[in-house]
Amino acid sequence: MAEPEIRDDRAKGRLEAFENGTYVGVVGYFVLTAEPHALVAVHTVVEDGHEGRGIAGALVRELYAMAAREGVPVVPLCPYAAAWAERHPDEAPVAPSEVVDAAKLQLRATPGLW
Repeated sequence: MAEPEIRDDRAKGRLEAFENGTYVGVVGYFVLTAEPHALVAVHTVVEDGHEGRGIAGALVRELYAMAAREGVPVVPLCPYAAAWAERHPDEAPVAPSEVVDAAKLQLRATPGLW
């Protein structure tokens, strides 16, 4: 099975997956504004009929790859992203606890982030 095409819409905080031009899933995220910056995953959704094909995993993997390219950690507040990170420690370094705390604080203060 081919990997989905993944597109980052940073302005909307959406990392979206497409198969043959059809939208099939998303990781909602935000950029932590406090130093040090981080990408914070808050929600992962795969559209009905597309589950079980590795789309969510491909999305989370790309979020971690983006963060690595940008030199920032990922804070996986989304339960799926957190579980994926636990299963792939070689691809998903653990964010420092102070970054996790800052991400939770920003999310509580701005619930409309996702």
